[in-house]
Parts: sequence; C-alpha cells; structure tokens
Amino acid sequence: MTQHETTTSQAPSRDELFAALDNVTIAEARSFRRRLSKARAPKALREIGQDIQAAADRLALVDAAVPPLTYPDSLPVSARKDDIAAAIEKNQVVIIAGETGSGKTTQIPKICLDIGRGRRGLIGHTQPRRIAARTVAERIASELDQDIGESVGYAIRFDDQVSDTTAVKLMTDGILLAEMQRDRFLNKYDTIIIDEAHERSLNIDFLLGYLKRLLPKRPDLKVIITSATIDPESFAEHFAQPDGTPAPIIEVSGRTYPVEIRYRPLEFEAGGKLVDQDPLDGLTEAIEELMAEGDGDILCFFPGERDIRDAMETIEAKKWKNVEVAPLFGRLSNQEQHRVFSNHRGRRIVLSTNIAETSLTVPGIRYVVDTGTARISRYSTRTKVQRLPIEPISQASANQRSGRCGRVADGIAIRLYSEQDFQSRPEFTDPEILRTNLASVILQMVSLKLGDIEKFPFLQPPEFKAIRDGLNLLHELGALQDKHEKP
Repeated sequence: MTQHETTTSQAPSRDELFAALDNVTIAEARSFRRRLSKARAPKALREIGQDIQAAADRLALVDAAVPPLTYPDSLPVSARKDDIAAAIEKNQVVIIAGETGSGKTTQIPKICLDIGRGRRGLIGHTQPRRIAARTVAERIASELDQDIGESVGYAIRFDDQVSDTTAVKLMTDGILLAEMQRDRFLNKYDTIIIDEAHERSLNIDFLLGYLKRLLPKRPDLKVIITSATIDPESFAEHFAQPDGTPAPIIEVSGRTYPVEIRYRPLEFEAGGKLVDQDPLDGLTEAIEELMAEGDGDILCFFPGERDIRDAMETIEAKKWKNVEVAPLFGRLSNQEQHRVFSNHRGRRIVLSTNIAETSLTVPGIRYVVDTGTARISRYSTRTKVQRLPIEPISQASANQRSGRCGRVADGIAIRLYSEQDFQSRPEFTDPEILRTNLASVILQMVSLKLGDIEKFPFLQPPEFKAIRDGLNLLHELGALQDKHEKP
C-alpha cells in the first residue's frame, strides 16, 4: 500500500466531522458546516478534522476554567435557583421579576453556567450603564474567586476585558446593539440576559424587538429578561410561545429588611401661607435626622450633576466629623465612580443621579434621601426639540429609590415631598420610545439595519401619527433619499 493510500484511508468521514461539531462553539460550527459542504477530497477532510479538534480543545479550556459554583444563602434568588434552572432548560425565553436586592443580577449568570450554558457561546449579560456592567462583572468574578477576564469579563466603551476562557460577558446594551450589526444571528452567544428591562430605554426596546425576530432562527439561543416587579406580564406576552402561551415568569422576593418611609416636604405653613424651603436646607436637615438614627451610609438622589456639586459644597461646609462625601454620576471616570464601592471608615454620604436607582447596588446603605426628581429626556412637539427637563419621578422610581436601603438592616427613606404628591404621580415612567422624537429613532434604526419602524415588533409601538411626523421631517431634511423610502 502506498503512503498516499494510507493517508487517504485515515481521513475522517464527513458524518464523523459533522457529529464532532457539537464540541465546538456555535459560531465555529456554522463556519465548519460551510467548509464541509464543499469538501470532498480526503486531504481537505483531514485538515477540517484537525481544525475541529483545535476548536474543541479551545472550548474545553473555557469549560475547565469554570470553578465549582456556590450561591449565597442571604440572597432570595438562591432559594429559587433550581426553579430558575429548570425554567431556562425547558423554555427559550424566561422572565425573572425581582425587587432590588434579590440577587438576580449576580446569580442568574452563575445558574446559566451551572446548567452548561456559556460553553458553545458566551452568556451575554447587558446592563443599561457602564458602571453597572463593570461592577457586576467584578462582583461575579469575586464570587468565583477569579480575576476579571477569566470566566467572567466585561466590555464597555474603550475598555474590553474578555479573554479566550471568558464564559460570561457583561456589557452595555449599546455594545450588544453594535455587535448585532456585524453578527446578525448573534452566533457568538448561546444565552442573552437583558437586565433591568423595566427601564425601557430605546436600546432595550430595540434589543427586545430584535430578539423576538431572531429567536425562531436561533432555536438554540436562550433569552432571559430580568426586571423589577413592574409589569413583567408585558414581557411575557411579547415573547409568547408559538401557541400563544406567554413566556414563564418567575418572581423572586427582594428586600430582606423593612424600610420606613418618611415624608418631609420642602414647604411648610407660616403666617397662614405656604412657604417653600430651600432644597439644600431640606437636604441637610434630612441627613441630620438620619444621622441621629444611628450608624450607616446615606444615599441621596438628585436630578443632575450640578445639583450634586451644589449639595457637596453644602455638606462639606457643615464639617461633620467622620463623614465622607462621594458623588456618583455618568460623566465621572471609571475610577471616580468606583470610589463608592471601596471600603471606608466612618460614614459615607453618596450623592447620586438615578444611575443608582436600579442598575447597581451601593454597599452599606442604611438610609436614603429622595429629592423626588430626575432629568427625563422628552421631545417637545411644540418646539420640535428633544429636551432634558427636571421632572417629578414616577411612583415606581420612588419605590426603587427607597428600596436601595434595607439591604443590611432596617432602613429609613426620607422623601422631600408629601405623601399626597407621591400618590398623585404616575405609576410608571413612560418608555423612552413614547417620549422621543421618532425622526432620531428612525435614523438609529436605519444605522442598525432594523428595518421598517411600522413593522418592527416593539413592546409598545409608537403611534402612527408620530411615525409619520418623523418620516416627514427626515424627508424634509433630505435624510432619507426617496420620498417614499422607509428604513
């Protein structure tokens, strides 16, 4: 027998190679299938077999890097981990609703790892904000007793900490949308977790609509939507199964200690008429009231950066002993934002925008002061301008804020407005798509290649008139080339 004949006889069959694709990543399996569909010669099959083996070895390294997993008994989600694991294995989409403090953000990726996800593709875990993506990744890596970038990494703008052994990738929802343009089937992932979905930002709504379209084409992809207990039924109906059955909802209890709500409105009666109190005086009085209650850090919510800087000056002028003031807002550097998570002595007062409302937990908070306002992006149909006015927050947002204390012991939240004011507020904040100029939404959809806005499966579709006005404006500006063109 010649050497050529010996080599030929050793070539694996195409059936054997197709069977071996279960041991490589989803993205590589698609590539190998294309190669195998064209390969006929023994030499080509042998080369493909070698490449498949190398890919299988790389996947084995990811699996070997995952350590034994444990779940903190103190987190309510740990008691439901078996239910959650069973639901994920049986269903393509699962909705998990739980209040702040339930542990859903940090434990659900571990549950996914436990049932074998994150090997043939990454577990992609989105957060609305950069600081949350990074701190959640660091927290999970710490629980696994690993460095960031081993089994758990993150990707935010200008900072990518993902390696060849990474199984869980934290990222902003904007990062996943950008990747979607290059990888339309999201083949890099075997699981997608959309966290804090109740925030209903445009990015979240784009992702939810896109995933609804993608799921029938990717039956192997699992999607987990996590939300505060704010209308989880809408997500379940959006991702209804082919027979119309809503996606399953698993509810997890949240707060472990009771929180007392105190109302301290910034107006009082003097001489028979209402007098407005200076907001900074009201703030410092609330802080002094809470400091008299005992030890523990205080989290104060403000609408914007300028308000935080004004409050910092006022608080620092008080020269309270053993009190450290730490700001927290989006424009701070990663290092400055991280200061609120570092160990400290004495009492810390954290001054934050709504960045700390839901998407991350500041440790050690015993008390909350809520100014009751936030900057909320809103389009003015009269002036045709997108603005960021300061508005009263919704009841749901107020409850999210007060829920930030009561994690380590009984908490107290002071609201700098009246209970009557609270009861008169809307139950939820409007989704961003209902308060945004749709011309900008349409342009964003064009850049993301999401197709016709009228046919896109939004959770809450915008009104036809708003769509028409947006299209007309774009045509007037020449942003869409043909009068009848739609994105």
